[in-house]
Amino acid sequence: MDRGIPVRILNTFNPDKPGTRIVRQGAPSSWPVRGIASIPSISLLLLQGPGLPGVAGIAARMFAALASAGINIILITQGSSELSICCAVLPQDSGKGVLALKEEFKHEIGAGTIQNPSIEQDLSIIAVVGEMMKHRVGISGRVFKALGRNGINVVAIAQGSSELNISIAISVQDRNKAMCSIHDAFFLAGVRTVNVFLVGTGLIGSTLLAQVAAQHRRLFRDRSIRLRIAGIANSRQMLIDPRGIDLENWKDALQSGKKTDISAFIQEILSLNLPNACFCDCTASEELAQHYEKLLSSSISVVTPNKRANSGPLREYQRLMDIAREMDVPYRYETTVGAGLPVIGTIQDLIASGDEILRIEAVLSGTMSFIFNNLGEKHSFSSLVAEAKLRGFTEPDPRDDLSAKDIVRKMIILAREAGFPLEESQIQIESLLPKRIIDAPTVEEFLALLPEMDQMMKKCYDSASRSGAVLRYVAIVTSRDARLSLSSFGPASPFYSLSGTDNMVVITSKRYSQNPLVIRGPGAGAEVTAGGVFADILKTAESYL
Repeated sequence: MDRGIPVRILNTFNPDKPGTRIVRQGAPSSWPVRGIASIPSISLLLLQGPGLPGVAGIAARMFAALASAGINIILITQGSSELSICCAVLPQDSGKGVLALKEEFKHEIGAGTIQNPSIEQDLSIIAVVGEMMKHRVGISGRVFKALGRNGINVVAIAQGSSELNISIAISVQDRNKAMCSIHDAFFLAGVRTVNVFLVGTGLIGSTLLAQVAAQHRRLFRDRSIRLRIAGIANSRQMLIDPRGIDLENWKDALQSGKKTDISAFIQEILSLNLPNACFCDCTASEELAQHYEKLLSSSISVVTPNKRANSGPLREYQRLMDIAREMDVPYRYETTVGAGLPVIGTIQDLIASGDEILRIEAVLSGTMSFIFNNLGEKHSFSSLVAEAKLRGFTEPDPRDDLSAKDIVRKMIILAREAGFPLEESQIQIESLLPKRIIDAPTVEEFLALLPEMDQMMKKCYDSASRSGAVLRYVAIVTSRDARLSLSSFGPASPFYSLSGTDNMVVITSKRYSQNPLVIRGPGAGAEVTAGGVFADILKTAESYL
């Protein structure tokens, strides 16, 4: 340093590269941060009490006592209130440091003006270093936003007036995650990496993986979004690879994974503690939905078409919403209603902007829409149900659609998003099928009994046709009540023109009172549902910028 002799450090993994030069005066750079370093293990010594503010020499006595004990101080921080001083030391020095401080301040401790010194263990220090930091506004903000978005708690902060170094004390278990998060924030400027853990490789899950495989390079190139599938699980096998699973060969890779244990899968996700983690539930599992609270509480975003969590008891739905807000972590479930249609987002935007929802009328089942849009002389009710199942329009068990369970869940979600505290017991349901058929022991037996309904459905169809109307299974939700029934609609109704698997949601609000807002489009199918889930994952990525 005295003679200005540069030092060159080469990369032992790639010695042919030019490496790094340490010089007295660095070349001008557009990079505000030049490096991120860490001290893996430190302890914090804390001295606090009402006797500290305004008393000269407290800090001098503290540091002199530690120096006399041969203890090196790594970091110092003191708030302007002067109520506490803390300093970082090596863990092996912490016990000796407490004894030294107790001896130095024994009279103040005895008088109660200073508390007994305390130790906080299992901490690391992250240092963000760069000469150009002092010329840039918002460097600290970017550091702390990256940490906060990943649920990393900052225990202590130190920044000198030279602004060359920001040092942060955090939990040991968050050290790698913190360094990766800060690295991405500065050295991958604008790149948002999301580590996705997918559960469910059925029609929706496997289609989603195919869509990600087809798009991930373009997303990185055009939108600076890097999607890494870090884990996949289904009912048989599970696999986690934090480096990313090859999407061209994920089926073969999954076959070599472990036997599925969802609790162990989620625990491994939590233990890995990867930055920008996203849990994607592409199942209809009640068990899986019960893990959302733990995941959100750990700052892991959740994206799902699974309706179970948001249509259960109201208090559990409210609890999930509260946790997502408190932790500032994305919880996205657009595809729980209307597959890829922007139903949930539209209602949320209306409410957020001050509108009031008065009434929602909707055809909420792509399966039911397909059946009643095609019911007639050429197609019987039972044959249309079988075709809908074959084409992937139904839930895994078609009884969830035909018993109205799936529609009821969607009604509950819509009502709660609109601000109506609806419980399932409050919904009036006109069932299409007798209990005897719905309660068939297996799906195969259920389908075998369905032809018994063909004649009755034919009569309903003929009755509506004679009056120039069509049959639709429509849900109506207001602040006072909710009901689901099979009704006929003439040409003046927006429901009259439905086709294919179209869903339709008609929203009447204070702003849209004379001419209701209509959202219409395909409400079933793996492609549109997976596309909606994909869009939710991308919105999660946007939130990490």
